Amino acid sequence: MAQAEATGSGELGPLHEPDFAPRGIGRSLRDIILGGQDGLVNVLGLVLGVAAATAQLRIIIAAALAATFSESIAMGGVAYTSALAERDYYLAQLERERREVEEVPDIEREEVRQIFRNKGLHGDVLERVVEEITSDKRIWIDVMMRDELHLAPVSSQGIAGRALVTGFATLIGSVIPLIPFLFVPLFGMSVTMATILALPLSAAVLFGVGAYKAITLVGDWRMSGLQMLVIGMVSAAAGYGIGRLLHVSGA
Repeated sequence: MAQAEATGSGELGPLHEPDFAPRGIGRSLRDIILGGQDGLVNVLGLVLGVAAATAQLRIIIAAALAATFSESIAMGGVAYTSALAERDYYLAQLERERREVEEVPDIEREEVRQIFRNKGLHGDVLERVVEEITSDKRIWIDVMMRDELHLAPVSSQGIAGRALVTGFATLIGSVIPLIPFLFVPLFGMSVTMATILALPLSAAVLFGVGAYKAITLVGDWRMSGLQMLVIGMVSAAAGYGIGRLLHVSGA
């Protein structure tokens, strides 16, 4: 990592630049899974619940579409604001460490000593490391941020893009449980059959996404797929149960 230069106002910038993952789907996989799973599970649970309460296709589709668009917008907004909050938290902690290095250097120097003592350094070697680190405030602050607070720089770039990816993934995930219901007027399929078909379709997608996550990142693809499948189906079952409790018969 390249060292950051001092800012024009005389303040020291962070030693490390924000870390960037390689471009491509791997960089956005977390946001895609977050949005897609949330949209699919929420709309599946809603569809099952409404279908259990009424057999009117118009009501089922209207409720699902309302949930689809509101959830997509909400998830995109949550992704945006959470990324901003993460960045602001890092900057606030960075400013606090700067003040402490200036105002209570002895305490901060002892904290550096404790950090490297915990890493196994002792005696003269430990003292030389502490002296070397605390002789440069950029390095000193960076050590405190990374080794004491376990925080890394958060870039402002790409926050809007992440929000769009999350929102779009939520939209796509939300549409999947609706697909069988779109065939009802086309093929004369019953709402009950569409509800039955929505379950294995959604289950297959959930398992596939979980398996792909493990293959792309790390882990057993079978366990990862099963984990996502179980979470999704349990959430959907809750929606179905609420619908059954309403005891509403469709016309």
